[in-house]
Amino acid sequence: MHAYAANVYTTVTEELMKGKQRKFIAVEQEFFRLWWDGVATDAQKQQVHQLLQEGRLEFVIGGQVMHDEAVTLIDDQILQLTEGHGFLYETFGFRPQFSWHVDPFGASATTPTLFALAGFNAHLISRIDYDLKADMQKNKKLQFVWQGSPSLSERQEIFTHVMDQYSYCTPSQLPFSNSVLLLSSDLWKVREEMSRSVDLESAFYWNGFATFPDPPKDGVYPNMSLPVTDANLHQYAQTMVANIKERAAWFRTSDVLWPWGCDKQFFNASVQYSNMDLLLDYINEHSDEFGVTVQYATVGDYFQAVYSRNLTWEIRNSQDFLPYSTGTESPKVRDMYMTNLMYGVFNVKKLMASIIFDMNDAKKNREVYSSVYPKDSGISGAAEVDQYVVVYNPLAWNITTFVTVSVGNLAMSVYDELGHPVPAQVQTSVESPSTYDLYILVAISGLSYRKYSVKPLDGKQSAFIGRSIKYKRRDITRAGQQSQQLFPVVNNCYQVLFDQSTNLMHSITERETNQTVQLTQEFLEYHVNGDTTKGPISDNYLFGPNASAVPVSKAVGLEVVSGTLMTEIRQYFYSNITSQDYLYAVYTRIYEVPEGYDGKLLCHRIEQEYSVGPLELNREAVLRTSTNLNTKQLLYTDNNGYQMQKRPFKAYVNNTVARNYYPMVQTAYIEDDTTRLMLLAERAHGVSSQGNGQVEVMLHRRLWNNLEWNVNNNLTLNDSSVVRPVIWLILGTKAVTNVLYQTSGLALEHRPVVMFGALSGKQKEGDADFSRVLLRIRHLYEVGEDPVLSEPVMVDLKSLLKGLGSVTAVEERSLTGTWDVNTLKRWKWNTAQYPSKGFFNSTKTSENFTVTVYPKEIRTFFVYFQSQ
Repeated sequence: MHAYAANVYTTVTEELMKGKQRKFIAVEQEFFRLWWDGVATDAQKQQVHQLLQEGRLEFVIGGQVMHDEAVTLIDDQILQLTEGHGFLYETFGFRPQFSWHVDPFGASATTPTLFALAGFNAHLISRIDYDLKADMQKNKKLQFVWQGSPSLSERQEIFTHVMDQYSYCTPSQLPFSNSVLLLSSDLWKVREEMSRSVDLESAFYWNGFATFPDPPKDGVYPNMSLPVTDANLHQYAQTMVANIKERAAWFRTSDVLWPWGCDKQFFNASVQYSNMDLLLDYINEHSDEFGVTVQYATVGDYFQAVYSRNLTWEIRNSQDFLPYSTGTESPKVRDMYMTNLMYGVFNVKKLMASIIFDMNDAKKNREVYSSVYPKDSGISGAAEVDQYVVVYNPLAWNITTFVTVSVGNLAMSVYDELGHPVPAQVQTSVESPSTYDLYILVAISGLSYRKYSVKPLDGKQSAFIGRSIKYKRRDITRAGQQSQQLFPVVNNCYQVLFDQSTNLMHSITERETNQTVQLTQEFLEYHVNGDTTKGPISDNYLFGPNASAVPVSKAVGLEVVSGTLMTEIRQYFYSNITSQDYLYAVYTRIYEVPEGYDGKLLCHRIEQEYSVGPLELNREAVLRTSTNLNTKQLLYTDNNGYQMQKRPFKAYVNNTVARNYYPMVQTAYIEDDTTRLMLLAERAHGVSSQGNGQVEVMLHRRLWNNLEWNVNNNLTLNDSSVVRPVIWLILGTKAVTNVLYQTSGLALEHRPVVMFGALSGKQKEGDADFSRVLLRIRHLYEVGEDPVLSEPVMVDLKSLLKGLGSVTAVEERSLTGTWDVNTLKRWKWNTAQYPSKGFFNSTKTSENFTVTVYPKEIRTFFVYFQSQ
């Protein structure tokens, strides 16, 4: 990819300088910066500055990447957008004003809101449901004003353009070429659309298909289009004009956006532009004959042309364009992500440790351990110094929760910084029979850390010891032939009943209202086809089950570990009553918080951790939770942890199961008239309601198929790993769950950072530069969602930030910090609701450093502090 990016920007820059009419858009800064930082010469950098000033090179989106819309969290979307925008503004003084979100699989309603907040004037997407796109195309409704947030509505709306059926690539067929586009059955229309962005058989791709890092020595790349010559120039022009006119019929204006390029194109821009110039010149010279004129343009040029038409546009509400398909994953990219994430996590912990401790002293005593060891462990230095668990709270509010560390002794004691005993519980580990899990109850202020001392029992107060009871394995196929034997697991908020005759969960009672919901859980697998000669397959792009999911276990084992602070129910699912090894496991934890601690969130969650895998080939594993709630198969899932979407079950001619699967980035729930069952996740999952009162979560996939594209590119997803996702369950009235789910979801997303060590160094003050801080404040609730929490909130920034210093000035900025909101003027597009075209006005910050944040608002500030 380094070589490819280098070729693109080197040759494009060179070719743009050769012709004033030529233009180009650059999208993802991750790739541009590979070239800028490591390849570009001083002369090329000066040329880029010139091209930007002349408007012939345009950065669109401007983030590090074109972020995925289905499975990413809003925090991460904002951060990567800010990183890219910061680079562009600091380097070029350039601020992107248009999006090019053509390749994410589906379109979330969060993204248009974020782009509006970032100062964009228009938004462009492509991958949406193929039936919906066809209908919008037929009725000329591919362009609209999108009010992505129901609470912000017109204040953060944005004009949105949906690419037509040809998506973001130049058409891949020429009527005078022998090359053909690879097509598939009607069931796989979505794969057909995706094939347009990867199958470069012919037509307008004169540099061929990129084969980096090993380009052909003779310079002849695969699938190079026929060069434009006098013999075929008219045929090329006819083909292009016919496609332009076909597309023009699907839009309301006579301005047609005709994308020229595709994935991994323009790596030899000289070949591309020399052929493009000939073709465009010929069409314009014969414009009377063809009935069109053509010109190079940027995305900004196109939207300016549409905006100047002064039409009135329909408003789209906050409904998203999901689902689209599964998504993409390749082992190479996955491994790269894992490497980068691990590197980032390691360095964040290293940075945090350097702030908390004097690392020079720490290094003398082995720095940071991965576990807390007993004094006789053989670890050098373990007997000479205190052993600490340092816990950092990344949230802005106080938390009370449990953190877990691995220890070598069953008898342990935990103390805080003042030497006071801390509530803790130790028990046998589910990971290893030779270690124990120590659960420590921590109470930590926002953005702060606490240090806890962990010692083997020394005669003083010990951690509570969890006691284990193992129950007989049960044959669940005979459940109806046996009488129920129910036993309760109780805390102050819930009573959970388990049935000893099946070892399965039976029901949950919310104790405050005494409402009981019948609830059972089971693992199932969808069986999928891997042979393209036998029908549609399931792969990294698509979920294509053969039929309904089937149960995978006939027997369940049960172990209950009880303690004063926590009860853990360990369920093991076997293929049959005599199997040696279990296929799946569920570890359910219910916490009891002692007096003196704020245990509201802890008490109201039922924490579940799953062990899934390795799977058999061509299996997709789900956990299905079935209740007696009359949900009418209505499911709710979140967009990027920002807002909720209603998901009614829909029947389709083909692929009904898959097309009713939706992304759950953080939250999903089902409900009836009185009660809601909410699921909170620490990673994104596919989720669906395939039956009344049911919700199922996709936990793992292991696939193999013989599709040539997948085999050649190692995309078969033959994943033999074991995954251990975590989901928290919250049950209660709508009013109660409304209060709990936002803060609980963020508590799961931003769990405390735990560092273990045997450290004797002194704490030291951080020396970060706080002269200017970028601060974002987000209101978590929708208008009308809660009678109290949905009210506007007044925030005194001076008081809020006093721990960092004395605030001297506050300046409100756009989402990514590049615009002063008082100078930002976004285009306002005509709608029937607001017919007057013009500009959006921005809000101002009060002079006394107090700001009001309204439901779902995200406000960004530069805060300046008095110099120390």
